[in-house]
Amino acid sequence: MVFPLLAAAVGLAQFAPVIGKWIGGKNAESMAKKVVDIANSVTDSLDPATAIQKLSENHKMMIDFQKAILEMEMRTVEAELQDRQDARSRDIMFVKSGRTNIRADIMVVSAAMGLVLCLASLGHYSEELPGEAVGIISTIAGIFGACLKDAYAFEFGSSRGSKEKDSTVASLLERSEG
Repeated sequence: MVFPLLAAAVGLAQFAPVIGKWIGGKNAESMAKKVVDIANSVTDSLDPATAIQKLSENHKMMIDFQKAILEMEMRTVEAELQDRQDARSRDIMFVKSGRTNIRADIMVVSAAMGLVLCLASLGHYSEELPGEAVGIISTIAGIFGACLKDAYAFEFGSSRGSKEKDSTVASLLERSEG
């Protein structure tokens, strides 16, 4: 039986739920391929259906698969942190040279203005707008809010919950190696 990559990754998510957050968005297919490749490698299988069956039947293989997925998550998180750190270093260089990062300032101001305009529109016109329009404007406001949240996370560092998640994943990896 031949599985499409995304369906196979969804099937493998039962063994490592973190997979679920990777199989959406623009990188869904490449992430699904990596997950399927890991499963095939761990189970010495040629297709995802066989890998899923072997993972279901063999506890050691399932644990090895989960370890490999945790390692992949750590590499992904490290790459994101490195990317963010590089951007912070660039901003520090701007400040040291007496310049400002106008592009970042425009992005933050635009997100804030977009959020305020969405909320003002909802507050002022919500009685006159159909429910679908209110839903769409609310969704757009949520997107602008998420942009501001990301800007704050960039400027002020990672959240406490994210740091706790990082330390938990690190301790799990240490235990698995020991």
